[in-house]
Amino acid sequence: MKLHWQIVKFNLKETFAIAYGKYTFREALIITLEQNGERGYGECTSIDYYQINLTDFNHTLEKIKAQIETQKIIHPTDYYTFLVTLNLPSFLRSALDCAYWDLFGKLEKKSFLALNDINYNQLPDSSITISIDTVENQIKKIKQSTWTKFKVKCNHFDNDAINQLVQLDKNVALDSNGSFSQEECSWLENNELISKFTYLEQPMKTGIENYKTLHSDTFANWMADEDCQNNLALKDLVPHYRSINIKLVKCGGLTPALGMITEARALGFQIMIGCMTESSVGISAGAVLAPLCDYADLDGANLIANDIANGSQIINGRIQLSEKNGLGIKMH
Repeated sequence: MKLHWQIVKFNLKETFAIAYGKYTFREALIITLEQNGERGYGECTSIDYYQINLTDFNHTLEKIKAQIETQKIIHPTDYYTFLVTLNLPSFLRSALDCAYWDLFGKLEKKSFLALNDINYNQLPDSSITISIDTVENQIKKIKQSTWTKFKVKCNHFDNDAINQLVQLDKNVALDSNGSFSQEECSWLENNELISKFTYLEQPMKTGIENYKTLHSDTFANWMADEDCQNNLALKDLVPHYRSINIKLVKCGGLTPALGMITEARALGFQIMIGCMTESSVGISAGAVLAPLCDYADLDGANLIANDIANGSQIINGRIQLSEKNGLGIKMH
């Protein structure tokens, strides 16, 4: 098996403004695994607020290249066991795990959905992100959009903006990226109007000292993002969060995500499959888990101007899953 990788720069269609900063481009690491003329692809994005440095990943891949290339073709769950022994950051482990699932499916001539017996007749629609702006501009974008579900970003608590958004006859979620206080969250979860938001994602900065003040049985459908990196904290989150956002790069790939979904379901969580701002390589990987989830936030490839691949598509929020082998990814 051959391993290749490259760092790609994606220009964004418009400035992406969230509580962590403003961005006009993203850089991503694209992994390629090759065997018998077939190629599998995986992706991870450079995210400053996760301290992800792709130059570091480049050095790591140089060190482990020989170990990767001498691995025989085995089942992806066994391959993931091998990946764990390499002690890689979750972002890099995810890119390798996804690339391997894509390659394995292509070699077996089966899709990821078929390999995992996933029924994909029922699919949630994806939300599209509305960046930080004046609430008037945000509402204008929502009303002009052909999408039906919206995730509105904010970087501070604004009672007037929240009241305007909650009055919209639209499917709206709120994502503050940790910019609310405990007192503001207490007000939100005890306000019946707030139940009109589909969910309220990562309201406060990460840590149990903050999320222990949230209550999952109130009007707010609190959703954990940064507070839910993997399955280790799931039981601790039950009294506080009603929903979780699973991102492949956070938990380490498709293999651990499958296990995480099973465990989260058993604990009664609602589940969203999320994404970073990434190309159709990363979106196609996340999309195959959408049939197992209540919500989807897979607009990443729709936000970039220079996509590098074909695969599953998100069109006006409708998820169109590729039925091709593996993850259905083909590079341009």
